Amino acid sequence: MSDPSSPPEGRNFYGRLKGKALRPAQKRYLQEDLHALRPVGVSPSENPERRPVAPRAFFGDDRPLWLEVGFGGGEHLVHQCRLHPETGFVGCEPYINGVAMLLGKIRQAGVANLRIYPWDVRDLFDVLPDQCLERAFLLYPDPWPKVRHHRRRFVTPEHLDPLARVLKPGAIFRVATDIPDYVRQTLEQVPPAGFDCLTPAPADWEVPWDDWLSTRYEQKALREGRRPHYLTFRRKSTPPRRGVTPDAS
Repeated sequence: MSDPSSPPEGRNFYGRLKGKALRPAQKRYLQEDLHALRPVGVSPSENPERRPVAPRAFFGDDRPLWLEVGFGGGEHLVHQCRLHPETGFVGCEPYINGVAMLLGKIRQAGVANLRIYPWDVRDLFDVLPDQCLERAFLLYPDPWPKVRHHRRRFVTPEHLDPLARVLKPGAIFRVATDIPDYVRQTLEQVPPAGFDCLTPAPADWEVPWDDWLSTRYEQKALREGRRPHYLTFRRKSTPPRRGVTPDAS
C-alpha cells in the first residue's frame, strides 16, 4: 500500500501533513486498518478522470451520509458515529498523525459506520454527486492567522461552493472555532455560498450543540483563554450563483 501521507498529484495543499514520530501501535493501525476504511475512487491517482462516485459505494447501501472536514484526533467523529449508527460518516484529514489517532479510537469504540479519506477534501468534492450529504462539520480548522493567508482558510469560495453543491437542501453545516476573525470570515463567506445562518447573534455563538463533544483542540483553547464559538448554517434550496444578482422584479 502506498504511503497515505504522500499527497496525490495535481493540487497544492497548505498545511501540516506529519507531526512527531508515530508510535509503533499507530504505524500498525495505518498498515492494518486504513486500507479497508478508505473510499475507493476518490483520489486523483485512483480516478484521474474524476468520474463521479456513487454515494452507496461508501457503505453499500443508501444510508444518510455526513462529512467531517479535518477531524483532528477523531474524538468528535467517533462520538457522532456512536450516536448515529444508522448514518454513514466520511472523515477527511491530511494530517497523518490525526488519522493514526482516529484509527486507534475506532478500534477501541468498535464503530463500523465510518470511512476515511486521508487527504484533501477537495478531492472528495470533485467526485461526489450533487446533493448527496445531509450534514457537514468543520471543527477548529487551521486559522491561518496572517492576513495574506486568509485565502487558504476553508471558509472561502474554493471550498464552500463545492460543499454547498454536495449538501442536500436543508442540510446542516456546523462550524466551531476559537478565532474571532475566523467567525467574521465565516459569517461573511458562508451565506453567499447558499446557506442560511441559524446563529446570527453573538449570544448564539456561545452555546454548544446538544450533542457536542468537546475536542482536545477546544480544551487547549480553553486552557489558553480563548473562547469557543459555535456557528450553524442550513443549506438553502437553491444556492445562488456567485456574481449574479437576483432579479428584483
